[in-house]
Amino acid sequence: MTIGNGPGNGKPTASTTSVLRVMNERAVYERIRSEGPISRPEVARQTGLSKPTVSLALADLERTGLVRTVGHRTGNAGRAAKLYEIDPGAGRVIGIDVGREWVRAALSGLDGEPVVRRDVRSQARNADTLIEQLAGLVAELSAEAGIAPGDVTYIVLGTPGVHDVENERLRLAPNLPGWDRPGATGRLAERLPAPFLIENDIALAALGEQAHGLGAGISDFAFLSIGTGIGMGIVLEGKLFRGSQGAAGEVAFLPLGETDPLTRTPGARRHGMLESVLSAAGLVATARRLGMPGRPTVKKVYDAARAGDPIALEAVRYEAGNIARALASVVALLDPELVIIGGGLGQHGVDVLLDAVRERLTDMTPLDPPPIEPSALAEEATVLGALATGLSTAIDIVFNRAVAEPAVG
Repeated sequence: MTIGNGPGNGKPTASTTSVLRVMNERAVYERIRSEGPISRPEVARQTGLSKPTVSLALADLERTGLVRTVGHRTGNAGRAAKLYEIDPGAGRVIGIDVGREWVRAALSGLDGEPVVRRDVRSQARNADTLIEQLAGLVAELSAEAGIAPGDVTYIVLGTPGVHDVENERLRLAPNLPGWDRPGATGRLAERLPAPFLIENDIALAALGEQAHGLGAGISDFAFLSIGTGIGMGIVLEGKLFRGSQGAAGEVAFLPLGETDPLTRTPGARRHGMLESVLSAAGLVATARRLGMPGRPTVKKVYDAARAGDPIALEAVRYEAGNIARALASVVALLDPELVIIGGGLGQHGVDVLLDAVRERLTDMTPLDPPPIEPSALAEEATVLGALATGLSTAIDIVFNRAVAEPAVG
């Protein structure tokens, strides 16, 4: 990158010097964050910056509390070199997975490692009750981490549906009553102690897999979650694909199974045609319609299928066909390198469901289908994705706040 000199005198202006200082410090910080603990000569070698420049950057980063020393490099000739790492306590991130049944949350420092983790039953009967629960959960996490709620740098909430920022509401989230009303999400600003982002929960799960799971190092993959609802997170060329309205991956509304009598389910338009048959409730309803006695549950259907019960096996095969049809559409449009299956329905039925899905998908498309694998993160995926997403913004906030302070001398 070329940065111009001040007019007329060929010397850098004060503003240019400040920009260069910030750029150098950020380069040093990012190298320490990715490689630390690391020595000053190693930072210089890996960034291409001169040793004096690295020394100045490290001095500023230490002064502002962004990095710290953690001993010395031993075993080499000459003086032992100091080792540097980022200070995780320079900022705090909270990630929350807001679901119909459960709210899962974690707090981390700037190293992204959760230091406090909490799962609680969701109070999702209305928006106000759930907002109060979320505010209380943030306060509890902060107290357990030994900080004040005001010390939280950034919060990311994963929710079903699409966040309509302009009208402060969630669209396409029927499993969270009241959140579709204008102003609903705006009330979070009154109750949360830090800036926050609302992102689709399945999109965050895909980012969790990218950061910590099967999606690591893969440029193009899809994460299909099947549980209380159904959704997909799509990563293309290493980045989350949101679409023009933020609704990319709302596969619940794929018009699949429209003429099948088994899909005549109340609420199909509101929840989505595919979700009406392909969800925990859909599997149970299918088993019941096929004649399974008693009161079927997802666990009972899967257990019966494992035991060879013909009705349960037919219900599972029917669900596998719906999954395969949805994936055939995705494969034809996106050609992903990998499909990851998450959510309760996918996780609990891996042994009886995924082989059937793979077989049906092979029959449905002439393309070579991608590998279909169960999530490596299970119910942790959205929380970890929320932390990974929040970490990037929190580092920007903390770094910009710190380097804005005038340098000593």
